[in-house]
Amino acid sequence: MSSRDPRSWMWAEACELLDQAERLHRQFFRFGGNAEAEPRWEPPVDVLESGAETRVAVALPGVVPDRITVHIDTNGLLITADRRPPVDGRTTAIRRLEIPYGRFERRVPLPAGRYELLEQACENGCLTLRLARH
Repeated sequence: MSSRDPRSWMWAEACELLDQAERLHRQFFRFGGNAEAEPRWEPPVDVLESGAETRVAVALPGVVPDRITVHIDTNGLLITADRRPPVDGRTTAIRRLEIPYGRFERRVPLPAGRYELLEQACENGCLTLRLARH
């Protein structure tokens, strides 16, 4: 097959779609082990750096802000919490459940340095952290 062959292009596109599906699955759902202790999903994160300041945005729709834990160590930033499903199990029939629920944990590596958390805010389902690097 040549690179102009439509079958080659379709195969490459199919492989890319499978890779994308696998990345999404790893990002949002991690099963196995102790359900309470193991992280079940990873939220998407943006990290922006400007001089000695780093801003981190974490998409956490539906996560209660006072249940979020942020820890800075030599390996970077560790953000944990859990998102409870909006059902009670006794009277709710689940027809579709695509939004990730359960305990999450996200480790965000940071460039070398010592960091201080200057500000933490949760607004419109997004956790925003402002860090100073010393």
